[in-house]
Amino acid sequence: MMFKQYLQVTKPGIIFGNLISVIGGFLLASKGRIDYPLFIYTLVGVSLVVASGCVFNNYIDRDIDRKMERTKNRVLVKGLISPAVSLVYATLLGIAGFMLLWFGANPLACWLGVMGFVVYVGVYSLYMKRHSVYGTLIGSLSGAAPPVIGYCAVTGEFDSGAAILLAIFSLWQMPHSYAIAIFRFKDYQAANIPVLPVVKGISVAKNHITLYIIAFAVATLMLSLGGYAGYKYLVVAAAVSVWWLGMALRGYKVADEESGRASCSASLSSPSLPSR
Repeated sequence: MMFKQYLQVTKPGIIFGNLISVIGGFLLASKGRIDYPLFIYTLVGVSLVVASGCVFNNYIDRDIDRKMERTKNRVLVKGLISPAVSLVYATLLGIAGFMLLWFGANPLACWLGVMGFVVYVGVYSLYMKRHSVYGTLIGSLSGAAPPVIGYCAVTGEFDSGAAILLAIFSLWQMPHSYAIAIFRFKDYQAANIPVLPVVKGISVAKNHITLYIIAFAVATLMLSLGGYAGYKYLVVAAAVSVWWLGMALRGYKVADEESGRASCSASLSSPSLPSR
């Protein structure tokens, strides 16, 4: 029973989603020549770092989690793990993850993990999420770190391919996060979290979603234009982006909650990467 609680507090769904992006970045850089030990070290290292960040986030957010319908049953809110124990647990996970990235991958991959972790825990969770409408923008930078880590674990350098990946996943997270905020509008409003739909209104958020999807579409095409992916990827990326944009435009004609749910679901299919 305790194992389940310690697993839940790491947010396995978020870890899994991040691992998909790590794999995409790793395969993109590998160009068909996979170093399997490096692959495993990178996956496990990123998993542990993400898990650590999620536990710290659960610790920091336990007061506002009580006010939100979708988070009121989290482990720390229900007192199934003590706050002090969660801090120790998060610290150990982080240390293990950073060590794996440093010694198993390379120092650059580790430092990228550190930067993503600091932005997520230190900047976003501790301050921006509660105090600024730009919290989502800052949080998107940390969320874009995993695929870049996967890519740089192979290349050992931050090149234009890594920069494009950072742009793609940062831009993807903005409409995805705004769609969640529209769908869960009452939750964010009750917890007094200043996300864009709550502060500026849902219609403004829908406009931002549309603009970010267009920017995302341009960024995804840069992988092909930069020579990192072939024309098959170009066709698929363009088709997915057009479909997602269509879902966003449809959102202007339907109820806000339905619009948020549909756009959020569509976004989960969008950040596709070529495996070469």
